[in-house]
Amino acid sequence: MKLRLLLSASLFAFTAALAPRAALAEVSPLDLVQPIADYKIYVSENAEKLVADTKAFTDAVKAGDVDKAKALFGSTRMSYEAIEPIAELFSDLDGSIDSRADDHENSEKDPEFTGFHRIEYGLFAENSAKDLAPFADQLMADVTELNKRIKDLTLPPEKVVGGAATLMEEVAATKISGEEDRYSHTDLWDFKGNFDGSRKIFDLVRPLIEKDESAFVTKVSSNFDAVETTLAKYKTADGYELYDKLTDDDRKVLAAAVNTLAEDLSTLRGKLGLN
Repeated sequence: MKLRLLLSASLFAFTAALAPRAALAEVSPLDLVQPIADYKIYVSENAEKLVADTKAFTDAVKAGDVDKAKALFGSTRMSYEAIEPIAELFSDLDGSIDSRADDHENSEKDPEFTGFHRIEYGLFAENSAKDLAPFADQLMADVTELNKRIKDLTLPPEKVVGGAATLMEEVAATKISGEEDRYSHTDLWDFKGNFDGSRKIFDLVRPLIEKDESAFVTKVSSNFDAVETTLAKYKTADGYELYDKLTDDDRKVLAAAVNTLAEDLSTLRGKLGLN
């Protein structure tokens, strides 16, 4: 309830921000207010879950419980991946939370390499939690700060709608190779988070275009179902299969489904007059 009241208080500012944009005749700025408000709730809920899950994960790291920390790694990241287009609005936090070794001059040994993947490297590549406590503390502080900033954020509508495609494009362009979770091979957890975040955006705005774009909506819905069915093949009792167990053919099938979805979703902003 408190979150909804806060959202209501920002609706006038949000509408004003939309007003200068040239929208399609069928979609007015006011039509977007409720979907964006509902998405803000989704993002906030995921940010709060990220804080709670990261606390359990970093507690295990600091306690030196390598097995428990490894078991929590994939699932802990899912909330972050689901809201990645919004998290990336804060580049300082995103760089600290989610950078890869390749982003740093000295790779894994670079002191600026922090966050999930630095801890992942210690746990999975070195099979140790030694010296990871400072990275765990920083990660916890960063996700807590991210949650705080999200609460105060008025979401840019073009960033929200564009995020549906961005999430799938990132999977297709880089993540499908397995480069992100290269030490743990928990990539499919990330994919599911990205997929859920993308589908949430589409489901929230689809009523605005369903009447005039019924063929498009049917096609995209079918493509979402295809990706979900593909991911479900690799579901296990504990989450998902490790990505290095997938064959090249498995990855090609997944990539094809994701690429098709990303291409269609890239037109979504234009259909809502947000280009």
